Amino acid sequence: MFNGERAVATSFAAVTVSIPPDAARKVGDVQWPATPPGDPRTDFVTVSADFIEKDAFAASIAALAKTTGRTKVLVFIHGFNNRFDDAVYRFAQIVHDSKVPVIPVLFTWPSRGEIRLRTYNYDRESANYSRDALEALLATLSSYSEITEVNVLAHSMGNWVALEALRGRYMRSAQTPAARRADKIKNVLLVAPDVDVDVFRTQIERMGPARPRIGLIVSQDDRALGLSSLISDGVPRLGEINPNLEPYRSELERQRILVFDLTSMAKSGDDAHDRAFTDVTSVMGMITQRLSAGQTLGDRQAAHPLDVANTLLK
Repeated sequence: MFNGERAVATSFAAVTVSIPPDAARKVGDVQWPATPPGDPRTDFVTVSADFIEKDAFAASIAALAKTTGRTKVLVFIHGFNNRFDDAVYRFAQIVHDSKVPVIPVLFTWPSRGEIRLRTYNYDRESANYSRDALEALLATLSSYSEITEVNVLAHSMGNWVALEALRGRYMRSAQTPAARRADKIKNVLLVAPDVDVDVFRTQIERMGPARPRIGLIVSQDDRALGLSSLISDGVPRLGEINPNLEPYRSELERQRILVFDLTSMAKSGDDAHDRAFTDVTSVMGMITQRLSAGQTLGDRQAAHPLDVANTLLK
């Protein structure tokens, strides 16, 4: 439906995905069909895919809220090297496996969907290009009377889009207690963020006290972020830091950012960059246990995750 080329305006679409029974699949994986359209008994299958106008998008959100009773939205922003179909199926897998009670909204930006240095630079500029569109989407969702809460889940380079959009939003909004209470954006989960650690510090500072609660997922063995750091002249990426070391520990505590370190969850042959999604069941259990024990967003002890969503959204 969409390629890696940049557009002058935001487009909208509605996609329905069928996911095979858990007994017929490995939870955490996307079961791609060998040939289209696939077998719904064993494969992810696209049931429908339609371009829609913005007013139809609003109507579909309202209809979902009415039929499901769900009033919280989860916006997912994919990362580098993700085609549109990659992002759709991955988000479907995340929502299905995490069982988060939300209305899912995918924000997809123009990635080339290729692993090359030249396309990495293209994707990074596309992320910059898309930040205003995401800021506008968050404002649109927040304006719907049927929606009580908007939450953000970003992965890899998608964290740059998310943080820049939030930075712009909160720089422009009134930094008052009343504005903070009225704001519908409540939680932001940054998974393996491909973001310069120094730039992140300034982004958080500029958001001010009105910013939403933030959860951070890191893996110190994330080779994809290690390569990104190399491309960036050795500057560490936020998603690969050791949160127990200074100055990160004190900074994260001061900013009341809840950190989950997935390094100890490493398994032979796994991909640290996607670990939060592929081992979603274990990650969710660890988060639930940690938060149910009374730990808050201000605590600095690192643990493990994927869904600050599943616990914080309930």
